[in-house]
Amino acid sequence: MKAGDTQAPAPPHKPVSIIYSWYIVAVLMLAYLLSYVDRSILSLLVGPIRADLSLSDTQLSLLHGFAFALFYATLGFPLGRMADNRNRKNIITGGISVWSLFTAACGLANNFWQLFLTRMGVGVGEAALNPSAYSIISDRFPKHLLARALSTYVMGTYMGFGMAFVVGGLVVQAVTATPTMEIPVLGEVYTWQLAFFYVGFPGLLVALLVYLTVREPARKGLAAGVHDGKAVPIRDVIRFVFLNRRTFICHLAGFSLTGILVNGLVLWTPSFFQRTYGMPVTEAGVTYGLILLVFGPLGIFSGGVVSDWIDRKGPAGGSFKTAAGFVALAITPAILSPLMPTATLAFVFIAVLVFASSAPWGVAVSAIQQITPNEMRGQVSALYLFVVNLIGIGFGPTIVALLTDRVFNDDALLRYSMVSVGAGAAILASFILFLGVGAFRRSAQHAATWSD
Repeated sequence: MKAGDTQAPAPPHKPVSIIYSWYIVAVLMLAYLLSYVDRSILSLLVGPIRADLSLSDTQLSLLHGFAFALFYATLGFPLGRMADNRNRKNIITGGISVWSLFTAACGLANNFWQLFLTRMGVGVGEAALNPSAYSIISDRFPKHLLARALSTYVMGTYMGFGMAFVVGGLVVQAVTATPTMEIPVLGEVYTWQLAFFYVGFPGLLVALLVYLTVREPARKGLAAGVHDGKAVPIRDVIRFVFLNRRTFICHLAGFSLTGILVNGLVLWTPSFFQRTYGMPVTEAGVTYGLILLVFGPLGIFSGGVVSDWIDRKGPAGGSFKTAAGFVALAITPAILSPLMPTATLAFVFIAVLVFASSAPWGVAVSAIQQITPNEMRGQVSALYLFVVNLIGIGFGPTIVALLTDRVFNDDALLRYSMVSVGAGAAILASFILFLGVGAFRRSAQHAATWSD
């Protein structure tokens, strides 16, 4: 993409209300929060689902990761392309409706394959959210607030994780008290199946809120010409990524490894406390959920603030520097937290780990928006989501499970699988992200030649 490729100046933009812009961020964050509740509720139901459906750790990890990530990652491409030239609000509304209904449908599953297929459906719906949300937020905020705005939106990740663990913990408690319940029409169902109904159906109300209150913004940052409702040829998107290949290689590799660090530990942390310290999974889940609710959003917002501060003080590169620095800080707690002699000390180091490993995610999104033309952002964001989620969500939990099942061959040694995966991923991720600072700076300088 060259500056000379621009055929005509972009149309003037109407003044936007910063208060309404933050309202949009809040509504989209609510949707993102709900998406993580719906995808993560399985993490706290490992025990009862494993017992009632006779599943192994590896099968549970496939349900949590691969079944969800398969369509979540691959459908991001066509949905990202739609986000670049269609009404983004309507795409989000439809996606929320689809994943909410499939989440509720998980409560109807009675075997591994039924649950696998409904989890795939959840991924289909959730694939619609991020490319359109990133694009809308980028069109609502000036550059000096973009990292903070996107970081605020991404807070929904950890708020959703936290709420899933708190709600899941209460469900497990209910399962212990009343394993099955009689429901009209459905007959006798397991109590854990009701959890999917409880977290699934409220999403339809959020879909209605988005449809009624979020306005489609004018597009900014066009580079390939005046936006006329037609999609940019795929060859142009490929050419853009190729010209910035060093930036994207470091970005995708670094954040994919960070995804392995996060997702490889999230699914197994409650089970780790149960197997290692004999702590009831309900207590472990609620405590872990509260840590995620507090330290996850704090880390993400801190990452956005630090990135904006670095960019104001010197050449572009704050996104990569911030991510690399925080992931490096995560190495020590990733090693120590599973090896602590007491559950209390383990929770202390997990709080540090959550803070450090959450900070990169807002700036990961911001980095893409800063260097990518508007008419390509949905598709390039889809590429990011495809790689990071397929590797992070798809393989992170499964690598931990395979080490436990095949290498250590002992459920009680789950802690050593977590150390191996968490520490190894953090070390490699921080190194690769540091390598990407210079390439990102050059991409940002080139973006300044066409950005309006």
